[in-house]
Amino acid sequence: MYDETGNKPGWQSLPRGGVIKRPGSASAYETGEWRLEKPVYNTEHCIQCFLCWVYCPDSAIDVRDGKVIGVDYYHCKGCGICVQECPRTGRALDMVPEGDNK
Repeated sequence: MYDETGNKPGWQSLPRGGVIKRPGSASAYETGEWRLEKPVYNTEHCIQCFLCWVYCPDSAIDVRDGKVIGVDYYHCKGCGICVQECPRTGRALDMVPEGDNK
């Protein structure tokens, strides 16, 4: 990208404050590929309290038709906050090593 004089613009040409050119563009990028552990969802033990969905910083809890249905591993970074906030920890959500297909 060059300015009208044919030079690359420097930091001085940046607008003040954050500029989001395309809102919601983070959904286009896979962010969960460096995860060491992953949360595993168990439908049978979930009480649909939605605490995992509320606290997930990556919006990686899948909700459809008013119910939690699983975890979006494409965006989940494996932080474990969902498991920590779940009142049914170890039953509805449990952290397992990334390679584990539990």
